[in-house]
Amino acid sequence: MTNQGPEAYSTERLDALPLRAVHADEMAAVLADPALHTYTGGAPEDLDTLRARYARWEAGSPDPAEHWWNWVLRVRADSRLVGWVQATVAGTRAEIAWVVGTEWQGLGYAKEAAAELVAHLLTGGTVRTVVAHIHPDHTASAAVAAAAGLVATDEWEDGERRWRRPDVTSGAARF
Repeated sequence: MTNQGPEAYSTERLDALPLRAVHADEMAAVLADPALHTYTGGAPEDLDTLRARYARWEAGSPDPAEHWWNWVLRVRADSRLVGWVQATVAGTRAEIAWVVGTEWQGLGYAKEAAAELVAHLLTGGTVRTVVAHIHPDHTASAAVAAAAGLVATDEWEDGERRWRRPDVTSGAARF
């Protein structure tokens, strides 16, 4: 990854492509189910609002010390977008998140994409700590975090549990 933006990566079934504003057209349908907001709040965004959000994400953080890296997830078998993953990187720490559309949940796409995202971030040379924040009742998202190598901590932020990938340094796991 560069400071200008994320580099594409692939998994067994998915291509994670740098998110662009033009992806909003297809992603609006992927993200249209209100159930996707059960644990995060809010509601599906209309196409114009989603385009504006994606344009902001594509432009990147106004803070030069922070990077917004976002990817859409395309299933290679049918070339359809099914969700997104993101990493907000500041220094050596990345906060990650993911969303897979309701139609494609339960197929392992989120686990596959998040696990490879963590590996992708850690091989870039800058990121050493990866965290995610998950609503305590969102068991599917907790399973994704675990599959990506993150472990639940006793830390909380805005009602969500912090999950962290243990840093392995000097033979000892640190949280």
